Amino acid sequence: MADVEAYCVKCKKKQIMNDVKQVTMKNGRKASKGKCPVCGTSMFKIGG
Repeated sequence: MADVEAYCVKCKKKQIMNDVKQVTMKNGRKASKGKCPVCGTSMFKIGG
């Protein structure tokens, strides 16, 4: 899968997510879920 960049609220900057998984939200929209490579916090990007 391509590199997905999302905002990490703990680091307060954009990072490239690790362990990216494509998910579908309840409303049917696509999203990406992963971990921050620096601090390990869960990251989420809608439409990724």
